[in-house]
Amino acid sequence: MNTVTPNADPAELSRFASHAARWWDANGEARPLHDLNPVRIAWIAARVPLPGARVADIGCGGGLLSEALAARGAQVLGIDLSPELIEVARLHLYE
Repeated sequence: MNTVTPNADPAELSRFASHAARWWDANGEARPLHDLNPVRIAWIAARVPLPGARVADIGCGGGLLSEALAARGAQVLGIDLSPELIEVARLHLYE
């Protein structure tokens, strides 16, 4: 019989969910992610041709990396355990 044991820390999920409303505030609590994002994009783009690439962003949070990859032509699937952060990513996409 196959069993699945969750390995996500509920306290950690709650902590990230509590930042959801301010995820895209470049001067807020997620500022380190915003500051690092151009470096991450440059590193990835130097190794993978992004136009047309199919990318799975596991643990995408509010979609900072996902949205930047998509803007460079990648087809991105963002996955996160936090429904609040997925909603933030979805809403920001349409802003």
